[in-house]
Amino acid sequence: MPEYQVIARKFRPQRFKDVVGQEAIVTTLKNALKNKRLAQAYLFCGSRGTGKTTLARIFAKALNCLSLTDEGEPCNKCSSCREITSGASLDVLEIDGASHRGIEDIRQINETVGYASASGQYKVYIIDEVHMLTKEAFNALLKTLEEPPPKVKFFFATTEPHKVLPTILSRCQRYNLNRIPAQQIAAKLRSIAESLNVEVEDEALRLIAQRAEGGLRDAESLFDQIIAFSDGKIGADAVGSILGLMPRNAYFELDRAGKDGNFIKVFEIAQRIFSEGKDLLHFIEGLIEHFRTILLVKLSGPNSILLALSAAEKEQYQAAANLYTQEQCLDLIDYLIESQNQIRFSACGRIALEAVLLHVVRSHFRLPIEQLVQRLSELEGEIRSPVQTTNLNTEAQRHRENTEIRKVEEKPVVKQEVKKVEEKPVIKQEVKPSLVTSISEDPTPTPADLGRKMQPAALPPPQPVTAKVVTPPQEAPNGKKTHDYDTLFHFAAIELEGKLQKK
Repeated sequence: MPEYQVIARKFRPQRFKDVVGQEAIVTTLKNALKNKRLAQAYLFCGSRGTGKTTLARIFAKALNCLSLTDEGEPCNKCSSCREITSGASLDVLEIDGASHRGIEDIRQINETVGYASASGQYKVYIIDEVHMLTKEAFNALLKTLEEPPPKVKFFFATTEPHKVLPTILSRCQRYNLNRIPAQQIAAKLRSIAESLNVEVEDEALRLIAQRAEGGLRDAESLFDQIIAFSDGKIGADAVGSILGLMPRNAYFELDRAGKDGNFIKVFEIAQRIFSEGKDLLHFIEGLIEHFRTILLVKLSGPNSILLALSAAEKEQYQAAANLYTQEQCLDLIDYLIESQNQIRFSACGRIALEAVLLHVVRSHFRLPIEQLVQRLSELEGEIRSPVQTTNLNTEAQRHRENTEIRKVEEKPVVKQEVKKVEEKPVIKQEVKPSLVTSISEDPTPTPADLGRKMQPAALPPPQPVTAKVVTPPQEAPNGKKTHDYDTLFHFAAIELEGKLQKK
């Protein structure tokens, strides 16, 4: 019985046209072969599973192919192509930079680089994870890399090009591989499933492609695992069970709970996540993707090319988009991204998750910032109107107040005797006439005693009859204007959790 070979190795591209998602790089390499414009060193850099080592092998195969096609594709039938495919070629040497990173390993390359190729046209050195080489090893390779023998080529592959010395980068043609789009990954998995006679739903392939995050090898490894898990047709439920993903319906239930104010639904969803053993961070990532999709639906509609949704999902997201505002979606995405670290390092992940979901539900009951600013602007206009009217009548009021004061000054001061009521009869005694007509109770002489004219007592300022008038803005000691409606801004800032600040 032949040994089983994993999908990532069995379906590894052997021709340029089989490479997924790197059309620009493939075109450049094929034109270099066609026009005989070959550099001495090439650097392939990019994230994992995007085809760095695969492109290096196919390029090396095309350089030594005995019957290269007109399109620049290796034939995969000649002896050189078969040896390179099986890894037994003496002309294509693959070196792991992580385990051969010292100066002695590079010195061995420098000593053998002058030997001619065994059977092919070129001698190719493929160094994977080249950023793991030491600084001394890089420096030992500089001279050979800049001026190698005519039939020697160097192909480097790395996921961290910033760790490669600039002197090495300047001697290489650099190719940055892009992350593979989810649609192309799903199409590649569909062709693999047809080759293996495996039935799989489109939704299941889409979930696998999203989880791979642009790496085809990751998607193929997950697909291999899911095939081993399922006996029959592979559905989205099976993929969710393997990957620990929550069904999409849970997110729509959270949307409806927020609109209805059903806070108990939050605890039910959290209980479901913990009882089924789901990963909390994966749930938050799915929730971020959920609100991102809602935001895209609001901005460009459900038929946008940025979205890959089925007909049923388009209807669901269209209904969910009516429950949120654009500003609300942006705030929730920012909040959920910040909450990931809180959940990751929280001592009680369940309570942290419940707090996050409660925040999402409470967002439906908060005033949007644009509506709050509009209300404050209207209130500011209402406050300024009576202030302007009051300023117009200020001079008339002062004139009336001064007139009343003058009238009070012209009137004679009349002393009224206050009769005291006592239970016993008061005995009147005769008082002999004296030079002093009246003596005050206070021994201090009054202005009347001294023969001076009595000045009228100061009257308190008249109280306005109209309603309370708000004072206009005044200059504070710090040079800023203060308003009576500053309190409203404080309440607004509290409601918006500090997101609105007074300038």
